[in-house]
Amino acid sequence: MSPATKELLKKVRMMVPPMLEKFHKGMLGRVAVIGGSENYTGAPYFSAMASARLGADLSHVICTPPAANVIKTYSPNLMVHPIMRETPSSNSASSVASPVIAMLTHLHSLVIGPGLGRDELMQATVAEVITAAREKKIPLVLDADALWLIQQKPDLVRGYKECVLTPNVMEFGRLAQAVGVDTEGDTGRKGCQALANALGGVMVVRKGGVDWISDGTDERTVTGDGE
Repeated sequence: MSPATKELLKKVRMMVPPMLEKFHKGMLGRVAVIGGSENYTGAPYFSAMASARLGADLSHVICTPPAANVIKTYSPNLMVHPIMRETPSSNSASSVASPVIAMLTHLHSLVIGPGLGRDELMQATVAEVITAAREKKIPLVLDADALWLIQQKPDLVRGYKECVLTPNVMEFGRLAQAVGVDTEGDTGRKGCQALANALGGVMVVRKGGVDWISDGTDERTVTGDGE
């Protein structure tokens, strides 16, 4: 393991609170995953279970009713909320987002995107939730089709340093193009740093054979072996 990776893990351990007898349920992490639609149920499940296995006390999945029926059969450990709606629907984005936004005061962080899809109503709902979460300074991790939304509306996260974007190769290219970053011939640090800077210090995790992590000023790299 490289010295840089050891230092990074040391910092991560400092962020994880100790499990003390005086703590009650919910004090060691309340995480919600927004995603899960008619055709995609696996990704939000795995994301929520990952948070639980890393120590979060309460893991929520906020999804559509068809997805909720499936995800509930995967594990009894998750709290599944069938709030999201896809078109056609008589609901507006604001009306769908309202109960999600009401939950934000009870959450420590949000993961948005796994299994979300590109449905117009789903995307518009998530845009309102991101805006509200940003106002409440809730940390965000945006993946998959939440990155499609940011490609269309980069100002949703621009300058928000409590946000992490996790693009793969194709998603990174689309994001870079959307904000005018030239990544031709670049597969590593330079492009990752440039995208983070273009988005005002958002943390970018550029996934690939070698993962690059940058907030525009500092960089880390992780190989397939965890180095």
